[in-house]
Amino acid sequence: MKKREKIVGAAASALLLAALAGAAAGGESDPLISMSYLTEVNAPAILQQVDEKLESREQALLEDFDEAISRYEADMDAKLAASGGSTGGTGTSSVFSVVTLSAGQSLQGSVGCELLLRSGSATCVASSAPGLIDSTGGTTLPGGSAVEPNHLYLVTADGRGIRASTDVTVLVRGGYTIA
Repeated sequence: MKKREKIVGAAASALLLAALAGAAAGGESDPLISMSYLTEVNAPAILQQVDEKLESREQALLEDFDEAISRYEADMDAKLAASGGSTGGTGTSSVFSVVTLSAGQSLQGSVGCELLLRSGSATCVASSAPGLIDSTGGTTLPGGSAVEPNHLYLVTADGRGIRASTDVTVLVRGGYTIA
């Protein structure tokens, strides 16, 4: 029995201490919070604040991303214009560049320039034979002949190239001039 009395006494002491501490902890300056308040009121409010912060951060990231895309597009437009693009001029590239020509425009390649007609129709421009080397067909193309789409042509002398019969898109690697 003494053991049971000790347990009851300890429990009563603990309850008394909790009640005294509760008076200090449960006052206006430090109110007690119930579990239902935490799960039904406090947690949703915190989650709403987190969602608002995430949404504002996502919007800022999207704006940064759009700005980076705009800078990239402007840089690519400048590089295209510098490489001859569709505006005319000169260019050189160690990788294939997409060049567009309007009907009547000519592209003259320097020695070693490679041309590949992707769309439209064009003719070979050359003052003497061979005009262009057709690497795909393993033949030569004389001046005035039609350029085959998707054939890779090699310029073996300066001043040779293609003249657009219609609007064309050409892949070009090497030095060239558009006139």
